[in-house]
Amino acid sequence: MIARPLQLGSIRLASNLLLAPIAGYCDLAFRTIVREWSAHPAGVGIGVGLACTDLLSPQGLLRGTATSLDLAATNDIDKPVGMQLYGSDPEIMAQGARWAVEHGATIVDINMGCPVDKVTKKDGGSKLLTDLSRAVAIAKRVVEELAKCPLSREEWMRRTGNAVLLAPGGTCPVPLTCKMRLCWATSDYEAGLACSPHLAKMLADVGVVAVTVHGRTTEMKFSGEVQLAGIARVVEAVNGAIPVIGNGDVREAEDAVRMISTTGCQGVMIGRGALSTPWIFRDAWTLQTRGVAPAKPSEREIIDSVRRYLALMVEHRDEHYAMVQIRRRMTWFAKRLMTLDERGRIVGVKPLKEAVRNSKSPLEVNRHLDTFLAGGLRGGSYETEEAGA
Repeated sequence: MIARPLQLGSIRLASNLLLAPIAGYCDLAFRTIVREWSAHPAGVGIGVGLACTDLLSPQGLLRGTATSLDLAATNDIDKPVGMQLYGSDPEIMAQGARWAVEHGATIVDINMGCPVDKVTKKDGGSKLLTDLSRAVAIAKRVVEELAKCPLSREEWMRRTGNAVLLAPGGTCPVPLTCKMRLCWATSDYEAGLACSPHLAKMLADVGVVAVTVHGRTTEMKFSGEVQLAGIARVVEAVNGAIPVIGNGDVREAEDAVRMISTTGCQGVMIGRGALSTPWIFRDAWTLQTRGVAPAKPSEREIIDSVRRYLALMVEHRDEHYAMVQIRRRMTWFAKRLMTLDERGRIVGVKPLKEAVRNSKSPLEVNRHLDTFLAGGLRGGSYETEEAGA
């Protein structure tokens, strides 16, 4: 297949692969790890085209709450970066978008797909799929606000990273994208009444430059199979007016290629699949461009990545935050550390996970990682986890 970098308005990304705004995981440290794997020499030096922050509350950003500011934190390495906002008030969302532009966003995204109750009960996220007029009003108001704060070409050069600004001379506003699901009710999708094709066309009409479609309904949350046919219907509906980015159940490089070839989407956004496999972007782009994915990382390379991740969390936040997060996130890394014994049986890493969970400091975590590389802390059953978005 022919791999084409994704164009979002006046910005051409280095690839057609995006890191999703994974709630609770997509901090600056993790985005940095993904970017470093994308530049790994085993691939073609390209992987993730755009990395998104965790989903952001515009009210929290405007009030300057510590949690919101931490989630939105970025730096010169973290480019290009998308900042995703969730909410239901057009004016507050517009002011949140202006804040994002003023604090380094390359792309602003509106969340119309989160199925989590604490978001939908406030009429945000995928609850907007039940009120299309409000969804479009929010997008229209945000586009208007972004047009009021265009960036100079010099500023674009500072925040595009490996992306390319295509606008000739002068100034250019930050583009707006939207992320959605197929619709709210599974019965509507099964009856051919999904709202996503119609919503995508309306969003394109008010200036949204691309839509990401997670191939599940809100009611499905993260269960059941992603409906590639549903994504394909959105692609057909917009008829090339804007790019459609597919999302859901991409756990291997081959899944990304399959999504593009099956649905006709122009890009793929990868969420939970990247938590256990942060090199998936490198692999998927190399597979598209060379027809074969790179060799899987060695055990030592994965452990080195865990060490680097831990150090980045300490650097960007503090030791307490790093320890809280590594205890819960080690389970994801562990999925790629399993091996087979001489009889073809899975050798789990439960002892390593338990040792990390019981660690009191980064130094102790690193000692356990040393022990693992020396052949210890192996065995036990492997606990599978849900891997939806």
